[in-house]
Amino acid sequence: MIDRGDLNGKILFDDGEHQFIWLGADSDFRRGVVQTMQYLIVDKGRGWLLDPGGVHLFSRVVASASRYIPMDRIEGIFFSHQDPDVSSGIALWLGVTPAKIYISELWLRFLPHFGIVDGSRVTSIEGLGKGLGLGSGARLSFVPSHFMHSPGAFSLYDERAKILFSGDIGAAVFPDGQEELFIDDFRAALPHLEGFHKRFIASNVVAKRWSEIVGRLEPAMIAPQHGGVYRGQAAKDFLSWLSGLRCGVDLVDELYKS
Repeated sequence: MIDRGDLNGKILFDDGEHQFIWLGADSDFRRGVVQTMQYLIVDKGRGWLLDPGGVHLFSRVVASASRYIPMDRIEGIFFSHQDPDVSSGIALWLGVTPAKIYISELWLRFLPHFGIVDGSRVTSIEGLGKGLGLGSGARLSFVPSHFMHSPGAFSLYDERAKILFSGDIGAAVFPDGQEELFIDDFRAALPHLEGFHKRFIASNVVAKRWSEIVGRLEPAMIAPQHGGVYRGQAAKDFLSWLSGLRCGVDLVDELYKS
């Protein structure tokens, strides 16, 4: 289980001027609600939030992030895709931070449904190119993850921390009370993630392509929005498994039989 001492967050990488932080979890894990994972990058006193979550998580995530950085120092918020568990708190975040929002161009017109009227602080990821440089010289790279659950999705690679924030890719749903922060034994975790990936990823074509791109980055950790953080050999094992996975339309005959 996740150590209760880590519920308020845990630093996954820190070299003195650049940090990658997991922002903790609900103390009761909200039984019946899928656990979500939020992350914060702090670089020379400036912050980036990654998939900060829905409305019901807002107060907890603000409290957790504030332990590491003032809200007025958050300069960017990255959304991997459009789902409400990722982005429905967007209007609240724009209210308490000066941050710019970064999301796929495909979803810009959907944001007003979450209460966004002024789009001047919202930028499409495609319009920025392949990534962004930070103050310390660190770089955040946008990794296309299209049809990996969402047709317009991106992962985010922190080159300095060597951590890939993968959004829903790698998501695991642990039984209540058995949540883990780190996944070190991929095979033990497989029953908790296999069904999701078979149903929500479009096909092996995209799964293999994404796995090859990420494999070349050689991340030390893969940090998804649900489940646990793959580290070391488990990250490599996950990519190897995913690259060979039959999923989505590959299984269409089986799905229609059900």
